[in-house]
Amino acid sequence: MASIATFLANSVAIPRPQPLPNPFRPQLSSRLRLSSRLRLPAVKARSPCGASCSLIEPDGGRLVDLVAPEGPAREALRREAARCPQIKLSRIDLEWVHVLSEGWASPLGGFMREAEFLQTLHFNCLRLGDGSVVNMSVPIVLAIDDAQKQSIGNHRRVALVDAQDNPVAILSDIEIYKHNKEERIARTWGTTAPGLPYVEEAITKSGNWLIGGDLEVIERIKYNDGLDQYRLSPTELREEFAKRNADAVFAFQLRNPVHNGHALLMTDTRRRLLEMGYKNPILLLHPLGGYTKADDVPLDWRMRQHEKVLEDGVLNPETTVVAIFPSPMHYAGPTEVQWHAKSRINAGANFYIVGRDPAGMSHPIEKRDLYDADHGKKVLSMAPGLERLNILPFKVL
Repeated sequence: MASIATFLANSVAIPRPQPLPNPFRPQLSSRLRLSSRLRLPAVKARSPCGASCSLIEPDGGRLVDLVAPEGPAREALRREAARCPQIKLSRIDLEWVHVLSEGWASPLGGFMREAEFLQTLHFNCLRLGDGSVVNMSVPIVLAIDDAQKQSIGNHRRVALVDAQDNPVAILSDIEIYKHNKEERIARTWGTTAPGLPYVEEAITKSGNWLIGGDLEVIERIKYNDGLDQYRLSPTELREEFAKRNADAVFAFQLRNPVHNGHALLMTDTRRRLLEMGYKNPILLLHPLGGYTKADDVPLDWRMRQHEKVLEDGVLNPETTVVAIFPSPMHYAGPTEVQWHAKSRINAGANFYIVGRDPAGMSHPIEKRDLYDADHGKKVLSMAPGLERLNILPFKVL
């Protein structure tokens, strides 16, 4: 029987520092490096041995916070919502409001308008006003139907309400544009085959229009399911990492329970980061907490198992932060894994562990995987807007 050391030697391959300009990642292809249209920002190299406790900057230079402050401003927003045309949010819509409100999608400040939607579909990134590029690979959009479009009319501000008609947010300076579902599905998933879980849940029966605009959220999104204490915002995570004097943060996302191979991988990753010269690398164990398909393990059971992993010392509680990532799951393979990586930059992570077929699934109608198992990590190593993130790929034994 192979030893743990043998298992790790064969199953984990974390790249050692390489020459400038980036010590951990392969260079972009010459086609992307020379593209005047993308104008990718310069990458600054750094030495692990000279690492400080300052965390990686969020995309755009600052975290977006779309939640109204307590007091008169919040109450005024609530009163205004009662007078505006209303759009009822689905469960997944509300999860996207949550994602946007806390800055996971920084610098995005609301549901996408058409220009942002098209950049996301066709380029997997957004160009900022200064010409720099940030990664954005999945559309964060809000669909409405013909009747809702007609009821909005010429209004420039609309209220978003939950299933019980409680006001959640106001969307302002709105833009309504055509929801081309086939194009959205084909470009996000690479197929229009029937049976894609997110498509069936959130797109097929949704409205024929998309509405974008600036988002003002009345108060922080809560689910009251006994797990809200784990739903730490990017700001709260950054504060926690600073409190622990982290000089590196490595993130690992799961949508199923931690198994022994995962635990070995995370433990060995920390050991290797220490060998690189970091003094206190902290693990962000970050299970996905939004929509998942019916045959995935429910979130409450996953969190119980994660708690037990820490309680039993499988992972060290002193060097591990467990939190819930509120995003819905697309199961869109190499396209979606860019979103998973980008959002962790905003939470303060500068290393991202990626394994076999990240965010992938079986083909919905054929007996094969929908995506090539190795394409996720290859795409992450080349994706525009992710140059600052160090990708930690591992091999499967």
